[in-house]
Amino acid sequence: MNIVPIRNEKDYQNALERLEEIFDSKKGTEQGDELEILSILIDRFENENFPIGMPDPIEAIKFRMEQMGMKQKDLAEVVGFKSRVSEILNKKRKLTLNMIRKLNTTLHIPTEVLIQDY
Repeated sequence: MNIVPIRNEKDYQNALERLEEIFDSKKGTEQGDELEILSILIDRFENENFPIGMPDPIEAIKFRMEQMGMKQKDLAEVVGFKSRVSEILNKKRKLTLNMIRKLNTTLHIPTEVLIQDY
């Protein structure tokens, strides 16, 4: 096992290549341990160098509705009137704290996403 810190793009590419080589290693073996440590290092490097921002709150709602097979009328049961849903989805009305709580509970969208400005 020859693990080194990932400090730059070349180190990152080498780590990805090695990860691919040992990907099917059994847990508890030397290569399995290397796989686990390498995965942690790669994850840390990616989080620091390629951060993924949070999605737009309204786009997150639309995406989750699509995943759950929901229509606007279904969302009206969560946030109120059908016209209110339309205003929210068209970004003409802001989400209230009460709506955020209900959307979090019903659609399982993290509150950190829903409370963002849009």
